Amino acid sequence: MSAPGVQSFTQQGWDQVLTKVKRALVYLDAACAESLHWGCGSTRLLEAVGGPACHLREFEPAAVGGGAKQPKAVFVLSSLLKGRTVEILRNIICRSHFQYCVVVTAVNHAVHLTANHVSAAAAAELEGQQPVFEQLEEKLCEWMGNMNYTAEVLHIPLLLAPAAPHLALTPAFASLFPLLPQDVHLLNSARLDKRKLGSLGEVDASVLPPELLLQIRCLVSGLSSLCEHLGVREECFAVGPFSRIIAADLANYAPAKNRRKTSAGRASVVFVDRTLDLAGAVGHHGDNLVEKIISVLPQLPGHTNDVMVNMVELTSLQNEEENQNMVAPGCLAQSNDAAARALWEALLNTKHKEAVMEVRRHLVEAASRENLPIKMSMGRVTPGQLMSYIQLFKNNRKALANHCGLLQLGLATVQTLKHPQTAKWDNFLAFERLLLQSIGASTMSGVLHQLLPLIKPSDQRTSDDYSPEELLILLTYIYSVTGEPAEDKALAAAEGKVKRALAQVFCEESKLSPLLQKVTASPPGSHTESKVSVTRWRHLDALWSPKNPVLFQEYVNILPPSVIVLKPPKYCLSLLFVE
Repeated sequence: MSAPGVQSFTQQGWDQVLTKVKRALVYLDAACAESLHWGCGSTRLLEAVGGPACHLREFEPAAVGGGAKQPKAVFVLSSLLKGRTVEILRNIICRSHFQYCVVVTAVNHAVHLTANHVSAAAAAELEGQQPVFEQLEEKLCEWMGNMNYTAEVLHIPLLLAPAAPHLALTPAFASLFPLLPQDVHLLNSARLDKRKLGSLGEVDASVLPPELLLQIRCLVSGLSSLCEHLGVREECFAVGPFSRIIAADLANYAPAKNRRKTSAGRASVVFVDRTLDLAGAVGHHGDNLVEKIISVLPQLPGHTNDVMVNMVELTSLQNEEENQNMVAPGCLAQSNDAAARALWEALLNTKHKEAVMEVRRHLVEAASRENLPIKMSMGRVTPGQLMSYIQLFKNNRKALANHCGLLQLGLATVQTLKHPQTAKWDNFLAFERLLLQSIGASTMSGVLHQLLPLIKPSDQRTSDDYSPEELLILLTYIYSVTGEPAEDKALAAAEGKVKRALAQVFCEESKLSPLLQKVTASPPGSHTESKVSVTRWRHLDALWSPKNPVLFQEYVNILPPSVIVLKPPKYCLSLLFVE
């Protein structure tokens, strides 16, 4: 058995699920589907289900129920079994013909007790019992229409989507984001008769809304299960006010206290607020191919951390837009393909130039093993050269099947290198370097004046100019690297000009992107200049903070929110969690 790690932790969880799914309809929510996607793949789940038909369904209100010949269902859920989740569960079961239901939740029973307002003292007396799960089992039988039918509710910690041996994502917490200064005003509005909070530094768990506290406790529950699997007792460290709250909750979590008494190993767990280094997230100074792939290729529907790879090039269809939806897209996650997984890990850990050469090497070796007529060429690797190697597999079904995962990563590389946005990467990098040079010799107002000529309406923009979304990225970068500017009239005037220019650009867009709709807090056609201006700057104000050292730069440049990095140093394991 392999050493304990994020992959074995996820694999162990899904192995438990697979023992329950034989001949069952399986309903997955989005976060658990993403964990399956990176952890062991849908193929293993379908093999465990058995039968000729596809038995996977999305857990949603409109999900199709089970027919008369489908008596068994397994629900795999990342959330608390409470509220809307239980409603959807009931509706699906009531319109089905199930006689056997299994509900798997990624949230520990102890957290369900907290969600049902059971005090810590009462919860301690219930140790070893699971009354919340038992009550739900009775409800499941009631909804199935016969109390003699079979129902099971169990906890399996499906927290992670392991992207690599030392890198895991937490899709269920993709929306968990550090508190911003503007949130202090919202918290104060709920403290009518209490002392008002002056800053984020004064925020602790006692002032947070119950929904956020439960979300934090769900995360803590999963992290505690991970530490149990690793056999470690953890020391928690926090960088940032929100991370401090999470670290304190993990340190005080009752099941974690009991676990730490018997754990032999040691681990340092470091929580980091993403807002302390937004420049690392939005900057273009990273020299990593994976960063560019994730930035430019479209997101895989229903996923937070994978992309769609156009596979039309491996078919007889013309590579035109109308044909792209006729072929299922490829992706980056290749959990059941050892060669593709080795290439993926190499892409994560090498610089851009070396990564592209590694893609070429893997394609050449795969073509040679299949005795394909490959023509070697040395020197600089080009997208055309890589595509010529990929095309060799096109009319060979056996070779396609043997190297499908590798070809998906190869096509992702080609499509990224040829993407117009990749050509803009150097433009971004040049502006960011110019900005860094200007900061020492110029005021913040001077930096904003440099940005003004780049803000152009759609009818004046060329392919080399910045889109509205890209302008927001540049603004976020500017305010992240400069820190909190001193208030003065020149700065106020410069900000006013940028606000008006941005608002004008937004209002003249024929169609607002989903991102801009969120930023302006209004649907297409209803946004106004004042609303765009005020809303956007309110968000930027919230992101101003004093300069901070760039933490864990080698990792955070390419990572989305809610990610865990395992780093085995010389003396003890360390876990880094970036929200």
